[in-house]
Amino acid sequence: MTVRPVVKRTARAILLAEDPASGEPQLILIKRTKPGEPPYWITPGGGVEPEDESVVAALHREVDEELGAKVVDVVPAFVDTVPHRHGVKVQHFFVCRLASMDLSLRHGPEVDEPRGTYEVVRIPFTRQGMASVEVVPPSLRHYLDGNVEGVRALLAPDLG
Repeated sequence: MTVRPVVKRTARAILLAEDPASGEPQLILIKRTKPGEPPYWITPGGGVEPEDESVVAALHREVDEELGAKVVDVVPAFVDTVPHRHGVKVQHFFVCRLASMDLSLRHGPEVDEPRGTYEVVRIPFTRQGMASVEVVPPSLRHYLDGNVEGVRALLAPDLG
């Protein structure tokens, strides 16, 4: 069996927040629109940089850059491996809870030199809510669709 080299790693947040009106969980996504292409929805996050102390540190940095946000209760959910250039990209997905968000504090390449638009959206964290948008990558969409209850359980107070 050939082991493909890991050429890129990312840290992405399956970021849940409470709907202020109903108390029900919402999933925070970024609606990404590039000129001449249909929109798609991604979780906040991005590449692990050499200066990041860990994958979790990269997650916190990326959420701060993209959302001006802080997260708590960071729990590993799953890892996705996809072909990338001359090897593979490993995407680490973490379930976490939104502690605070101030979009005026956003910074980094997506904000400073945007290619298209990055709109922060909230959708109900239900199968119907997720079916209403085109979440990418497909592996994440499939995971979330099959694990709504399990993802909610990852943030349960008795998890330990």
